[in-house]
Amino acid sequence: PLSVLSGRIDASLFRNLSKVISEFKSLSSDSPNLGPQLRFPAEQINEMISDYAETLDNQSDKDSFTALIGPLVDAAAPYTKSDALGVGGSERALQEFLKILRRWVDVELWFFEGNSYADSVDKLRKSKKENYGDVLAVCRTHARLESTTNIVVRIIDIIADALRVDLVTTKTAPLGRRISPVTGAHSLGDAIPSLSEIGSMGGSAIYGAVALRARKILLQESLPSIEQRKLRIIDIVRVLQDVVSEQCAVIPSEVIDFVDENVPLSDVFYPILNEFSSNSQRLALAELHMRKLYRAQTIKEFSRDIKEEILKFTFIAKPSESVFSATTPVSSMTDLRAISRSSSMQKLGESSDNDSDGNLLRLNQSNQIPPMTPRTAICKLVQNMEELESVDAFEKVLASFPQHSNIVPKYQAGPINVLYIIMNQCCGETPEALETLALKLQGLLSTLHNSLKQADIRRISFIFNHATDDISETFPLPAILTFRYNSNFSEDTLFRNIEPSHAYQLDLNRLAENFVVNRLDSRQTATCNVHLYKATPSRVALSKDLAADKGPRIFVRMLSFVLKFSSGSFERMFVDALNALDISVHENGFSTNNHLFMNLVSDYERIVLDPVVVEQAIVMILKRHSDRVAALGLTEIETKLVCCLSTESPPIALRMVASNPTGYVHVMNTYVESADASSSTPTFKLIGETKATLASSGDGSWEGMKVTSPYPLTRPFDSQRKAALRASDSLYCYDLPALFEAVVEQQWSDTVKEGGSITAGSRPLMVMYTSELIVQHKRIGLDSWDMQDYLNGDLELSQIQRSAGGNNVGMVAWLMTLNTVEYPHGRQVVLIANDITHKAGSFGTREDVVFKLASEFARASRIPRLYVAANSGARIGLAEHVKIMFKVAFKDPKKPENGFDFLYLAKDDFDMLNTTQKQVIAVPATYKGEEVYQITDVIGIEPDLGVENLKGSGLIAGETSTAYNDIFTMTIVLGRTVGIGAYLVRLGQRTIQKTSESPIILTGYQALNKLMGVDVYSTNDQLGGPSIMHANGISHLTAPDHLKAIMQAMEWLSFVPSIRGSLLPITDIRGIDNIDRPISFIPSPGIPYDPRFLLIGTEDSSGNWLSGFFDKGSFVETLAGWAKSVVVGRARLGGIPMGVIATENRTSEAVKPADPADVKASEAVIQEAGCVWFPNSAYKTAQAINDFRTEDLPLIVFANWRGFSGGQRDMFDEVLKYGALIVDAFVAYEQPVFVLIPPFAEIRGGAWVVLDASINKSVMEMYASAGSARGGVLEANGAASVKYRVKDLLKTMHRLDDKLKALCSKLESSEDDLENIERSISQRENELLPVYEQIAVQFCELHDTPGRMDAVGVIEREIEWSESRSFFFWRLRRKLAEFDLRRKMVKASDVGRGRKSLSSLEASSLMKEWFLEAPNMKSEMWKNDKKMLAWMAENNKLLEEKVLNLATKYVAEEVFQAMTGGGNTAHVGTAGITNGVSRAFSTMNPAQREIFKQSMKEALQL
Repeated sequence: PLSVLSGRIDASLFRNLSKVISEFKSLSSDSPNLGPQLRFPAEQINEMISDYAETLDNQSDKDSFTALIGPLVDAAAPYTKSDALGVGGSERALQEFLKILRRWVDVELWFFEGNSYADSVDKLRKSKKENYGDVLAVCRTHARLESTTNIVVRIIDIIADALRVDLVTTKTAPLGRRISPVTGAHSLGDAIPSLSEIGSMGGSAIYGAVALRARKILLQESLPSIEQRKLRIIDIVRVLQDVVSEQCAVIPSEVIDFVDENVPLSDVFYPILNEFSSNSQRLALAELHMRKLYRAQTIKEFSRDIKEEILKFTFIAKPSESVFSATTPVSSMTDLRAISRSSSMQKLGESSDNDSDGNLLRLNQSNQIPPMTPRTAICKLVQNMEELESVDAFEKVLASFPQHSNIVPKYQAGPINVLYIIMNQCCGETPEALETLALKLQGLLSTLHNSLKQADIRRISFIFNHATDDISETFPLPAILTFRYNSNFSEDTLFRNIEPSHAYQLDLNRLAENFVVNRLDSRQTATCNVHLYKATPSRVALSKDLAADKGPRIFVRMLSFVLKFSSGSFERMFVDALNALDISVHENGFSTNNHLFMNLVSDYERIVLDPVVVEQAIVMILKRHSDRVAALGLTEIETKLVCCLSTESPPIALRMVASNPTGYVHVMNTYVESADASSSTPTFKLIGETKATLASSGDGSWEGMKVTSPYPLTRPFDSQRKAALRASDSLYCYDLPALFEAVVEQQWSDTVKEGGSITAGSRPLMVMYTSELIVQHKRIGLDSWDMQDYLNGDLELSQIQRSAGGNNVGMVAWLMTLNTVEYPHGRQVVLIANDITHKAGSFGTREDVVFKLASEFARASRIPRLYVAANSGARIGLAEHVKIMFKVAFKDPKKPENGFDFLYLAKDDFDMLNTTQKQVIAVPATYKGEEVYQITDVIGIEPDLGVENLKGSGLIAGETSTAYNDIFTMTIVLGRTVGIGAYLVRLGQRTIQKTSESPIILTGYQALNKLMGVDVYSTNDQLGGPSIMHANGISHLTAPDHLKAIMQAMEWLSFVPSIRGSLLPITDIRGIDNIDRPISFIPSPGIPYDPRFLLIGTEDSSGNWLSGFFDKGSFVETLAGWAKSVVVGRARLGGIPMGVIATENRTSEAVKPADPADVKASEAVIQEAGCVWFPNSAYKTAQAINDFRTEDLPLIVFANWRGFSGGQRDMFDEVLKYGALIVDAFVAYEQPVFVLIPPFAEIRGGAWVVLDASINKSVMEMYASAGSARGGVLEANGAASVKYRVKDLLKTMHRLDDKLKALCSKLESSEDDLENIERSISQRENELLPVYEQIAVQFCELHDTPGRMDAVGVIEREIEWSESRSFFFWRLRRKLAEFDLRRKMVKASDVGRGRKSLSSLEASSLMKEWFLEAPNMKSEMWKNDKKMLAWMAENNKLLEEKVLNLATKYVAEEVFQAMTGGGNTAHVGTAGITNGVSRAFSTMNPAQREIFKQSMKEALQL
């Protein structure tokens, strides 16, 4: 209240302020109906305050006054921030409304996603652990959702009313409709973010309704200002009015430019028409409208009858596009370009029957008017229907056509003229009113058939004003009713409200055959016209396609006129079409199987395009909007574009069809129209060697289809995709290559965005090439095969290119060549996948053979093998032929419930079943006096019935175990995987699991429930979902969806060499990180920290980046859900991939879930201390080392372990066994291993034992951070308590403390007062004991320092932590080069059994000898990594020669040993060598033989 200022501000000012406010209160009470004219006097209050402040001379007085009066100024400020007269306080009202919206969003964000209320509340509780009051407040507010939603919708409507006011053209509130209390508010734009958040909500009908309202407002706000557009159109009409009035033939340039632009006119046509009073203005507007409608045709000979308001003009259709001959090969874009340059392209329409180069044809369909035919159009403006109800009035209009008066003869092939009647009349507010109007017009036209035919009328269109009925449309599009000659001048409602000159460009006839079509909406935007139709499958079409989805879907037909094609313009059109569909989807609820057709109508004679560029641009745009496209249920996006391939070639029609079969990525197929010379209908011809065909990611389903073919109810493989989704929320296996292609493309895009040395120009055009691996019989002509053929060695694996779905076995394999960032020229990967649509993805013997041979192929090629798992385990079958014939020997046939004795077959049935192949084993028996055969064994004739499938499962289990050690293996679990499928997951080790509907199980939960006789489990996820498998280390990574799983797999693969044993994929980090930079993050002693900060850095409290050891952003953690006291993953050091293991120094939790099958069980949460190896973390460490080994990665261990947990529980849980596995893993390692003790870290006792470099000194090295690292048997405290006990402390005190020395001396020399002296000594010892205990600890700790470690030779050297990144980079480079040369040396020495080959250490020693033999090389230089690398680079050829000589030496030694060994060895060796030389000699040509003879003579001195 203002009274708080009384006595604190100037009395006169206070009186004046009080008077102004009192007058406003009085006016409000006395005249409440003033409405907008009632405005709070905020400006007057501010002016009074400002005037008084100016009278204050003293600055301190002015500052005091400003602070005192501030709250009043702030309260008045919102009432001054309004740009619309008549709406006072709009800013204040807006701010309050926005608070309500933001609060509502904050509450409902927890609930709108469709999760259960319990899950939402649980999520809310976890995020607000410290404040359960907020949780309660949110839940109470959500409980009133229906009421709060009504308030929010009303606020949105108020904001919408305010946004529709164009303050550029008006400064007053819209008094004509309804006054929004926030009109003109300065911060009106601040409502957009809140509306966007609300617009993204879904999950229930309540949220959907309010989200739809918000999206409509956002859509309207994105359109250009209607008022500004009206003003521009009116200006253009006034320019054109002069032309109309003077009947001028020359059209001003500004009119031409406006016609060419995509400025919407139809929606504001009637509002502008009603603003004009003169006929010339109205006719000019009509002419402008006609010119825009017919911009794709050539228009001439305009005539205007201003008095009668009749506009007449002639238009001519341009030549149609050409089509390719169906016999012309278009196997690639190169073929397409070559044809465009051929001479036949320039002679279209002139090719004769013997024209061998007739690659292109021009089609004139029988029901179309040929190009270059002059046609007449008349546009008549009338006020209402009454003006046309008399026949004479209509006849007067028809008389304007030249054919009506026989001035020009009628066209022989049929009518060609068109008539427009523009009614300045509303068609009604309901569809029923429009239907009534259509029937009335049809009745009128039925009386004029003869006159219409005489005028050669092809169609007549009536245009009406449309009633406003939607919040997002200030002015709706006009209603258009078109009556055609072909339908006896009755209306085809399919084309209602579509401009007839545009209708044929929408391909609507393709909808009509298989669907019942109803128009939903039409919209005109700044870039295009959008028409939406509800299409419900017809009964006839459903009877032909029984598997089709019976639900309706939306067909969006977009038409745009473009002067030139650009990716930006296409994207704007595309977004406009999505906006229109967005509204319709949420209004009608059709969110699946929707289709978008985009026809870009251009002046194709002037547009020259490269189809490859267009295809790439469209693919990139679809990728940017992929999430929205998926949310709107768009399964197919079809783009038609007519263009020229060169300046000399004629135009052709391209169709680019993008489908989204996976729901994640779009696959593009590009077609060109083709036909036979005798055909009247073109067909689609697929252009080969596009991304989709080369990557095996497209289906090419339109190949050979007629251009007019109806849209099918189902797309190819829709039934398989639905089956995969229904069976296990998985993908159809043939859609997987498209995901890999999309992920590789995304990796390139992300790498380019990082701003390093890789640019967009270095990205290859094609990122993936794929061929399918199929099993074939070696004998030509045999298509069928089985397990026995494999066992006989009669099968082989072949690479072929075939279309999707060609498999007849439930296992599919591909050889993929991926042009990744690390390998831009390509790396090969074998991909194996279950086809879950084939016998539920079960493993039969044929599936096992495909898996086995594909995996063997990967091992033979030493390339990675990926397996995508979605299966039902081993196949189970029954002998169906026996099943329908067996009989039962009941104990009492009259009482079968008493049981039975055996199963049997009648003699005839037994003979029939065993005629060609033994299907049953049975023994003769007698039943009811008849001879029968008692069944003892059912064999069956059908394949894969039972145990043979388990034999096949054992085959692939062994193969997978072998493959893990030989090559990189990984399993991506995208659906349930059961039994042998689960074992393959574990045997392949590396696993990525999708978080939903992808359990890894041995037995389904239903079977377990049946076994236990009670429904214990409710889902398979309880047995093998991510909460189990990620927490126990089976799954290394989890992904929320299929695409993310493939992305994680490709990211993992980026660390791995393309071929096992080859060079590592080293990336260029220039522009991303610096090799020689110091490490900024340094731990603080005694303070626990996240060990990941050591690896990748973090931000300090000020937001500054503190760098870590590895390249920024390169660390990828795996096995994060299991054994959290150890961190493992992969990272890059200077671009070089490495495995990394680090110690968690904080306390972590291990959660063991309660088994529902055990009613007494409860969840156990075990606290695991940091810096200690527990059974699970020791096993995790060993497993990670083995994984890194089989990935050929160098390894660094950031060691900070105090030892192993040795308590009773952990000893029982086999901590000793798992600790030993770490040693086993290190012993088998072949790449460099660095063990580094980071700052303020330590290794103690048993932990040092399993990390010491002597375990495998050929590859392992240990280092310690200078100064702060520690290592020893016990910690300093423990060592002091054992080795520096109290008696030792006392000795040290007496040796060092002067007082004690004096007291002891006094005690020895004095004979009096001994008791007091001893008391003083004891007192002094007690005083010093605490500090000397610390001294003892410090002394013990000095035995554990890096200096001593180095001195006794247990580490290589001390490393300054800040410089360790640079040191280890060069050390790693040196070691990798050294190991590579060392492997060549070992291989050269491995020639036989006569002489033991070099060990790794011996090879290194020999290499050192070679190094020291080089000029100027000294022994101390051997440890200089940079000098060693330089020596190897400079002497590369010399080293190759030395390796070759080494191999020669060992071969010679092997021959010598074989020929000189004692006894039988020498005889066998000599005979074998002679035989081998003879066989080799027989393969030589004459020249080689002469050289060999000469060398032997010289060597043997013959």
